[in-house]
Order: sequence, then C-alpha cells, then structure tokens
Amino acid sequence: MHTVILHPDPAGIARAASLLAAGEAVALPTETVYGLAADARNGAAVARIYAAKGRPAFNPLIVHVADVAAAQAIAVLEGDALALAAAFWPGPLTLVLPLRPGSGIAGIVTAGLDTVGVRVPAHPVAQAVLAAFGGPLAAPSANASGRISPTTAAHVLDPEGGLAGRIAAVIDGGACPVGVESTILGWRDGRAALLRPGGIPAEAIEAALGAALVRGGDLDAPDAPGQLSSHYAPRAPLRLNAARAEPGETFIGFGPAGAGGLTLSASGDLTEAAARLFNLLRAADRLGRPIAVARVPETGLGRAINDRLRRAAAPREG
Repeated sequence: MHTVILHPDPAGIARAASLLAAGEAVALPTETVYGLAADARNGAAVARIYAAKGRPAFNPLIVHVADVAAAQAIAVLEGDALALAAAFWPGPLTLVLPLRPGSGIAGIVTAGLDTVGVRVPAHPVAQAVLAAFGGPLAAPSANASGRISPTTAAHVLDPEGGLAGRIAAVIDGGACPVGVESTILGWRDGRAALLRPGGIPAEAIEAALGAALVRGGDLDAPDAPGQLSSHYAPRAPLRLNAARAEPGETFIGFGPAGAGGLTLSASGDLTEAAARLFNLLRAADRLGRPIAVARVPETGLGRAINDRLRRAAAPREG
C-alpha cells in the first residue's frame, strides 16, 4: 500500500473523509498526538487499525466525535461527566462512559465491554475531518504498537516504527501542540477515577469537580485493558482450539461455518475475523451454552484474536 500525504486544506480533508467512508485507516493530527482513524461503526475498518499497528491485543479504543451532542448519541453522558465535558471539551480529556444501546459502535472498538471512551478533539484538522466524515472515528495513536507516539506526520511515516505503506493516508497538520495523550477518566462507585494521566492535569479536573479523583491503589478493577487475565470473559465457559463442538456446546468456527452457522470468517480472513470476534462471542454467550472456538492461526491479527480468546477462557478471578 502506498501511503498518501494529504494537505490540511479542503481538498485534503475531503479526500480523507472519502477514504474513511470507504473503510480505510487515515492518520490525522489532534492536539495530543497523531491518531490513526477509522470509522468506529465499521468493524472491518477498525480491524485495519490493529493490523497496521501490529497491536498484540484488542484494547478498547478512544472514539473521537465532533461535539457533546455526537458523544451523547453513542454514550450516556450525564452528571459529573457532562459537567467535565462542558469544562474541558473540545480538549485532551477522554471520558469512559456507558455505551448507549443502539449506538452503532462496532464491538471491536470497545473490546466487547459495555463502556466506551469518548473525547472531542480541539485540533482544527481533526474537527474538519469529523465534520466532513459525519460520524464517530476510532483513533489510537498512529504508531506501530509499542513504539513512541507520533507528534508530526514525519513520525507517522518514520521507517523505524512508523506506518508508511500500512495505511491509506496521513494528513500533515504540523506538530501537535500538547504532545502527550489525553487524560482518561472513568467512574468507580459514582466517583471519578483517573485511569491515565495526560494532557489535562488531574488537579484541574479535581478543581472542576470540587472533589478528589480516585487514583492508583484505589482502582481495584481498572477500565484499562489487560489488567485482569479474565477481563474479557463471557458468562459461558470457553474452550479453545476446538475441532468441533461437543454435545451441548455452541461452536464458533474459523473457515466455512458448521451446523451452528457461526464463523469468524468463512474464507479464513483474519481481518474479517477480528472485526466479527466480539459480536460473535456476545451472540454465542446469549445462547446460554458452553462455547467452543476453532483454532485461529497465531499470525498477524491472529495473535490479537488469540490473546482475546485466551483472556476470555481464563479462570474467573475472585
């Protein structure tokens, strides 16, 4: 793939919006760092983010929206969360909120959770792309997994740890003014909790709330992904690397669907499998039977799929 460099002018913004509508991934500047954006309602598009980054696990992604109204369309935003949105949006604050039923957000974005991280970026280029695209964009940092977050378009395209040749385009909007990721807040027993320090100081948030944030050791079950081995577990027991279903099991295949009709990808495509994973696990869980999942290759996105499945199959904690 040839990665196109777009200018932050009307033609470049329109081209970026067109690529995003076609299900491609596009890097764009925000005030924090460059993000790798894809349509948050399109699971296959979001799977391309993971493929491009080489991300080893399906972590929940932050959804970027144009304004508070757009946030309320996908998440339940009220009380202290609404007050913080009024105080700090647009800006480098992400709020982890209950996912609104019927939001249309792809399951791969939330990693199967019932919450979603949302923020309204302040960068004029990000705002222009959101306006032209007309929908929510999932956008983690635009770098290979484990590498330094990019604050310029050149960083995004860096031969060492960059994404040149892996994504459709990058909009060169200059250097990011904040240069560190957004502050992430969740809620614990009705109290705002600091899940990740970032571009807005915790002290400023506490001043706006008139209350201290829950921090550090008080976070016994953090929203940050990968903290618990069974963090992603469905209610039903899960058996991995299954050749077929045993009596009483629901089978999720990889390849042509069996008698139950559930398959991650009939053609054995790992990008399609990643996009369908969370929705299929939920569908199987609703049937109320133990779940057996076919072997998925441990290559490319298969590593992330298998990481998720191993966590789902882990013994329950507590």
